[in-house]
Amino acid sequence: MGRPAERHERERSLRKYVNPAAQAGGLSGILDAGRCLARPPSLTGDLPPGARGFATDPDHDDFRSECCVKYLGRSRLPRRAVRPAGSHEWYGGRRPRRRAPCLESCTMQNTAETGPDDLIDVTHLLDDPYAGYAALRDAGPVHRIAGPDGQPAWLVTRYEDVRCGLSDPRLSLDKCHARSGYRGFSLPPALDANLLNMDPPDHTRVRRLVAKAFTPARVEKLREPVRRLADGLLDAVAEAGRADLMASYAGPLPIVVICDLLGVPERDRPDFRSWTDAMFTPDPARPEQTKEAVGAMMRYYTGLIAAKRTAPGDDLLSDLIMVRDGGTEGAADGGAAPDAGARPDAGARPDLGADPDAGADRLTEDELTSLAFLLLLAGYENTVHLIGNSVLALLDHPERLRTLRADPAELPKAVEEFARYDGPVSLAIRRFPVEDVEIGGVRVPQGETVLLSLASANRDPHRFPDAGTLDPGRDAGGHLTFGHGIHYCLGAALGRMETETALAALISRFPGLRLDVPRAALRHRRTLRAHGLISLPVAW
Repeated sequence: MGRPAERHERERSLRKYVNPAAQAGGLSGILDAGRCLARPPSLTGDLPPGARGFATDPDHDDFRSECCVKYLGRSRLPRRAVRPAGSHEWYGGRRPRRRAPCLESCTMQNTAETGPDDLIDVTHLLDDPYAGYAALRDAGPVHRIAGPDGQPAWLVTRYEDVRCGLSDPRLSLDKCHARSGYRGFSLPPALDANLLNMDPPDHTRVRRLVAKAFTPARVEKLREPVRRLADGLLDAVAEAGRADLMASYAGPLPIVVICDLLGVPERDRPDFRSWTDAMFTPDPARPEQTKEAVGAMMRYYTGLIAAKRTAPGDDLLSDLIMVRDGGTEGAADGGAAPDAGARPDAGARPDLGADPDAGADRLTEDELTSLAFLLLLAGYENTVHLIGNSVLALLDHPERLRTLRADPAELPKAVEEFARYDGPVSLAIRRFPVEDVEIGGVRVPQGETVLLSLASANRDPHRFPDAGTLDPGRDAGGHLTFGHGIHYCLGAALGRMETETALAALISRFPGLRLDVPRAALRHRRTLRAHGLISLPVAW
């Protein structure tokens, strides 16, 4: 047991993050510095004589590797492997590799065996997410919280646990496995049959049909058209000497790119930002706003697909409709580079014809509509806020801005650090265990909601030293902003390229770029799911 003073300080630091019901019952079941008070069910039996628990020093070689559950293949049950102190022999199997374990880990760290009423209130994350995540991460790897809708969920905060959770096949995205708790957006079937609600083999089939449009090589062909688009947006505001970058630059650029790729008419594009804002940050005074936005999007997508069936265009959505309707060949050549005056979609359409090795792979009508919905939503929403957050990070660190302006070749590496330091997505899409699992030593029952915090993982100092410092020169590889495993973001290469191009054009065009309001006046959208600015007023 940790020293009383240390334990008291840690309990006090976390107390403000726990709801009154938990406070009334005390925090002794939540915290204990150095060991777990409530032993996970998998370790309720006695350990072999001389066996020891975990080192409490995270830099110790044996931290998180003294007592682990060795997972013997995907279809096998786990068995325990424990090393007696001072011995190189392991009870129950071979010695595990010396790496932080995945969801099978039983790390004997601080855990919370809480009841349904003992939910940690995480609304403080809306105002100061990184400080809040740091306190939760220090207190323990997994916490039972009140989710975005007040329903219970398990929040995972540490890098290794989050990374392993993103690729663990036992954590399903399909809501049919949900038993209770937070379940995410409630969408109609025509929009819910998307990649964020699918597991293999359906996920594999649908993703394969669209992945060719977003390979790094194809995305690179769009760089010059996107650069011209960025220059045009900056031309439009240059004379004014000031602008809201979210409304006039970070917002329009990705919506034009993804809409051109999919073939969305220009006259319809202004509606998309209002719809996404209503979904992610609805007005509390208008609780019906989200439902109205979802209904408007469903009507729009079904109408757009019907129109393109009648009059196909030179765009990705028309190709997907051809796949849905049984065509075996895409209409595009899939290889030509865009000409000098092309829109961002020109020459970029892949051959989305059926894979000859994939049998009768097709899309259902709901899958087609849902895929259009997801591509437009994700292709716009995440890139807007990656650009906005990156600009703000540079304005907060003028010495970094000067360095990148002098050497723009460093921008690709810097964008990786911006994505790690202040990414647009705070929580990965909710997951549901298909069986009881252990995460960071905490047993999570089958069907309960798991939220993997990308924001917290990216600031974990055990993975990224001095993680709270912006360092565009660091190797930020391995950050989790775009996910990990089979659900890795389909549009990651496109989002990176758009952000690099937008930043390069902006910082070279306006050497005097600066905030046009006090820093404290800036406001972020109040949502636990994502992290982005409402507006970013700048001057030059």
